[in-house]
Amino acid sequence: MRRRTLLRGASGLGLAGLAGCSSPAPPLPPPTVTGSKPNRPVNVEYVRSEARGRNVTLVVMRPAGEVDSTLPVCVALHGRGSDARMFVQLGVPDLLTQLAGEGRPPFAMVGVDGGNDYWVARTHHDDPQRMLTEELPGWLAERDLEPAPFAAFGLSMGGYGALNYARTTPHPVVAALSPALFLDWPDAESRDAFAGEEAWASTDPFQHLDALGDTKLGVWCGTDDPFVDAARKLADAASPEVAAFDPGDHDAPYWLRTVPRAVRFLADHAG
Repeated sequence: MRRRTLLRGASGLGLAGLAGCSSPAPPLPPPTVTGSKPNRPVNVEYVRSEARGRNVTLVVMRPAGEVDSTLPVCVALHGRGSDARMFVQLGVPDLLTQLAGEGRPPFAMVGVDGGNDYWVARTHHDDPQRMLTEELPGWLAERDLEPAPFAAFGLSMGGYGALNYARTTPHPVVAALSPALFLDWPDAESRDAFAGEEAWASTDPFQHLDALGDTKLGVWCGTDDPFVDAARKLADAASPEVAAFDPGDHDAPYWLRTVPRAVRFLADHAG
């Protein structure tokens, strides 16, 4: 699948599937399985994840012209009801190329399927965090990328996952866009994503902020977003480098306006 074809397929969705990250997105054309050394700015593959007990989609996005470089990596964690291709739909490949053209240190963004359970293990047979910490480094190395990501970019449910990922890995940078966080257990329970209150408490970012250490954090959320109170709590408690609350909802129009700011924040820390 050529990059142009992939992007045309994404734009054809009109981003309708991203509107709330609460229902499955309309399917894109199936990914093409490629070799271990992709040479396209956007490369989509299936890989086998033993941690998740299934094949998952792996999407590697590079700046145009940097396809032969060993680049630092930001891992991209998608929202609920979406998949690894979400960040292609939101225009990340063109942003990476634009920033590299401005003289920013080039970096790759890599998305992988994490399911719908907030990037935590609901069962022993499906553990997205173990996939990220144990399997992703090898997949990156096989594709001539730096095996230890320098950052995590989480959108909606992916913000919850990115904050957990940063707890256990040496990530100095996290960008959390419309992070789907919860103020209490009844709120979290309503999402039907956690095995129980104990499982939620063990992964709730608010209860483990000390584990973030010196993580450089950026937080963006729309003022009409149903998660805005939790995002403000995160900004108050975690002292992020950037915290922006602008008009917008938990939807594609807000993300399309704000993703460029989040990616620029990541680029500021890529060198």
